[in-house]
Amino acid sequence: MQGLYLLWFVQERQISPVVVATALAAGDLALMGLELPTGWFADRFGHRRSLIVGSLVQVMGMLACWLGEGVPGLVAASVLVALGDGFRSGADQALLYRTCLALDREDEFQKIEARAEAVALGALVLLVLIGGAIVHQGGFAVGWIAEAMLCLLGLAIACAMVEPPAHSGPMGEEGAANGTPPFRYRNLAMAIMPAALLGGAVSAASFLAQTTGANSPANVTVLVAALTAAEAGGCALASRLPPALPHIEIQLAAAGSILFVVAVAVPAALTPVALVLALLAGVAQPLRAAAIQRLASDGIRARAASAASACDMAVSTIVLPLAGLWRSRRRR
Repeated sequence: MQGLYLLWFVQERQISPVVVATALAAGDLALMGLELPTGWFADRFGHRRSLIVGSLVQVMGMLACWLGEGVPGLVAASVLVALGDGFRSGADQALLYRTCLALDREDEFQKIEARAEAVALGALVLLVLIGGAIVHQGGFAVGWIAEAMLCLLGLAIACAMVEPPAHSGPMGEEGAANGTPPFRYRNLAMAIMPAALLGGAVSAASFLAQTTGANSPANVTVLVAALTAAEAGGCALASRLPPALPHIEIQLAAAGSILFVVAVAVPAALTPVALVLALLAGVAQPLRAAAIQRLASDGIRARAASAASACDMAVSTIVLPLAGLWRSRRRR
């Protein structure tokens, strides 16, 4: 049902577009606030358990989207979806990295993470098209049933996973207790920020490209699909790269910043620049995931990855209103 939420709530449930937009934005803010608490839960009680809880809550969120009535149902659905995303965010990368460590295949984490992300993004494009066809043929009820079944499949997969044995790394609470130098946390921040800034550039460029006056709904749909495909291509490329040093991520962010400035100065270049930025972001995300997990120990893995997700959302929250303000002024 990705891409059909607005139609469902506005047209089928007859909820004001302003209320729907506000509730969805509040859900994003809730997710940003939940990232670290749910990351702590995953590190404290197990990454597999966090994935199970997140998948279960996600099923409840889909049912709330379908069966909820009015504004209270919309709010409940937004909160449940955000909570489910929060429990899964960070725990998936932590569990994968710990599994690679347990199998003595740590050097393959980046490759596996990148390929998995590429497949997920590619599947998202396909599922959007399939979801639209399902709703067109069978109606929204069939679409929500299909969505809930997919979430149940995710829950079954999470239940089938195995929690790897604990492993002590170079960072974490136990390291801090033993006097681990605080600069390691600065290293973590340096690993997080370049990809977050690049993601913000992608969000702004995508928004500006989608809101040009000549765009039609069909063109916007194709653009969004192309951006997702470009990001998937970047992830696939990252799967073939060696483990990256921090300066590689900084270079990617610097290149993205230059390209964004070019796009703002030359509006005709917005669409191709947005596609290139999406490609660079796809490369940067798996590199960052690997860098974070190598810095962290089991006691902080999910929180470190969740902090990266929260940082991504914070940057986008700041950048998108600025892009909207710039677009409004250009139209005057």
